[in-house]
Amino acid sequence: MVPATAASAFRDLLAHRSFMRLWLARFATSLAGQMLLVAIGWQMYDLTHSAWDLGLVGLVQFMPALALTLPAGHVVDQHHRGRILGTCLCVQTVVALVLALATLGWGHGPWASREVLLLLSVVLGAVRAFQMPALQALTPALLPGSLLARGLAFNASGAQAAMIAGPALGGVLYVAGAQVVYGVAFVCFGLAAALALRVRYEHAPRRAEPVTLQILFAGVAFVWASPVILGAISLDLFAVLLGGATALLPMFARDMLHVGAWGLGLLRGAPAAGALAMSIVLTRRPLRRRAGRRLLGAVAVFGLCMIVFGLSRSFWLSLAVLAISGAADMVSVVVRQTLVQLETPEAMRGRVSAVSSIFIGASNQLGEFESGATAALLGPVGSVVAGGVGTLLVAALWRRWFRPLAERNALEREGTP
Repeated sequence: MVPATAASAFRDLLAHRSFMRLWLARFATSLAGQMLLVAIGWQMYDLTHSAWDLGLVGLVQFMPALALTLPAGHVVDQHHRGRILGTCLCVQTVVALVLALATLGWGHGPWASREVLLLLSVVLGAVRAFQMPALQALTPALLPGSLLARGLAFNASGAQAAMIAGPALGGVLYVAGAQVVYGVAFVCFGLAAALALRVRYEHAPRRAEPVTLQILFAGVAFVWASPVILGAISLDLFAVLLGGATALLPMFARDMLHVGAWGLGLLRGAPAAGALAMSIVLTRRPLRRRAGRRLLGAVAVFGLCMIVFGLSRSFWLSLAVLAISGAADMVSVVVRQTLVQLETPEAMRGRVSAVSSIFIGASNQLGEFESGATAALLGPVGSVVAGGVGTLLVAALWRRWFRPLAERNALEREGTP
């Protein structure tokens, strides 16, 4: 098969208009979400000067998302996913507007407070419990199987671009006031909502099912019974849990690499830059063979990068291996997400995507805690090196324990052209 050029790869995706609407909606909401995270964090610290309150913002977003994930998966499987996504984005549009009004002052002057920021953070967390499964489950309904891997890579490129541009744009706009950031986020969320509500796919209304524990946990049972899906998402969980070093970057920047805030900013952006570059490559030349081996290989490369980063005392070497780790992680993300969607029946995609969201959320949150806890015992270098070694061990064990995943070849549905 002749590899697609960048132009032809894009034309293939552009022909599917609902997919492109979803991609633009995803990019706009990711951009707005990143700006909100920056503005809420800075505004909270301006109000309270408390590191505890900064951590509390993340916690109050994570807890409702965790609690609502399984019911959200059931809702996503029962109703039109585009409308669910559009509703979630409409709620976030209102939240951004309320934040702007609270900061700017409406009625009796500014009324943004610690409690208001925390309450609206809870709303954002609850909404995202529905948004993430709807987003993940929509893409396979909008593309043929032969384009799914390429489409997921293209989705990832937009998400990584938003992760790079969003915080930077939020920081620049914050100079003019938090209300400016919230105003721009309001526009982005509104645009994303309008696009999401125009997403069309073949949706047959399903007979309403009683909400039982069996229905809610059907996604968990399905994942447990599928060695390919269970192996893929648990591999990601333990790799990020053990190998992540994001929480310790300030310590490395200051104490080991001896660079200032500018260096820390580059270190934080390096994985996203590497991931963005790899996502562009995968959009043009999607992986088609030896998917399982490449997934395990990417995780192993990620672990090796963490070991080198932990031992490095060169800023530029550290920057390079972080970029490579981001590229390796992007290969892992695209293969994992594609396999999960291909192995899941249409009627189960919402609930299975919800389970996947739990694994992703847990790996990110617990990974930061694990890094801090092991750094307290082993020091930052020992923590990162031990995590990298643990990631290599996980890749080796998953190759042995999940043979159907390791031996998976094709990264598309059987019988697709």
